[in-house]
Amino acid sequence: MSPSSVHGVRHILVSDLEFAMQIGAYHHEKGRMQRVRINLDLTVPDTPVDDHRLASVLDYCALVDRIRGHAVQGHVHLVETLAERIAALCLEDERVLHARIRVEKLEAIEDAAAAGVEIERRRG
Repeated sequence: MSPSSVHGVRHILVSDLEFAMQIGAYHHEKGRMQRVRINLDLTVPDTPVDDHRLASVLDYCALVDRIRGHAVQGHVHLVETLAERIAALCLEDERVLHARIRVEKLEAIEDAAAAGVEIERRRG
């Protein structure tokens, strides 16, 4: 039996969300778009689900739209800052108990697939 089933939680996952945005602290990163990859693992209570009511679950499409909208509003210097902002957006939904956010820049290091950060934030 997994720890999640013992505690009665569900994990909402968004894997490998990719889009271009202005991000980076170095001079050569200013004024240009870079690809980022975002992964979310959100823990919510394992409550009953009504198959005919989207409101009975966390709407990951709406959340992704909010993340994209927030990310493209202007230049962000650090992946850490973007990860914190995404975690805050996720935790705005009171059902989210725990958020694990990974943000990676796909063009940061020539010989690496990605460079980034992963954070975890808990409600309360």
